[in-house]
Amino acid sequence: MMPLQLTIRRAQPADIPQIVAIERIAFIDPWDERTLRESLTLYPDTFFVAQSNGDLAGFVAAGLEDTGDELYGHIMNIAIAPEYRRRGIGKRLIRRLEQELMLAGASGVQLEVRITNTGAQEFYRRLGYREVFQIACYYANEEDALVMMKWFRF
Repeated sequence: MMPLQLTIRRAQPADIPQIVAIERIAFIDPWDERTLRESLTLYPDTFFVAQSNGDLAGFVAAGLEDTGDELYGHIMNIAIAPEYRRRGIGKRLIRRLEQELMLAGASGVQLEVRITNTGAQEFYRRLGYREVFQIACYYANEEDALVMMKWFRF
């Protein structure tokens, strides 16, 4: 396997076709192009791509939410192209996103993951995320979601 030359950068509208392609391969109920474009429009500072030799290897889309008492990040979507999986790209995307969220003043970040996706849950645990609660019938196929959270230490 060749060494990975990887750049993490903010997503651009021109990236959407490659993001859509990765999304369709990665998920059983993928976001459509319109939703991905809206996410980029609403949250341009917290939507990152990993690029390798001109190809998009993966992406992470997140938002910054203000409860009035607290500011926190919300990872809405992350996917890695199959040929780039298990090479540390997801971890690098998450770390870059977390840096941006901390700079914005977020106290932590949350995400939802399918209750059956134990591999992803373990990935998030290794990055410091912990289970906080479960949401019944969260996904389109009525599968439950596990909400995981990571609090930043300042």
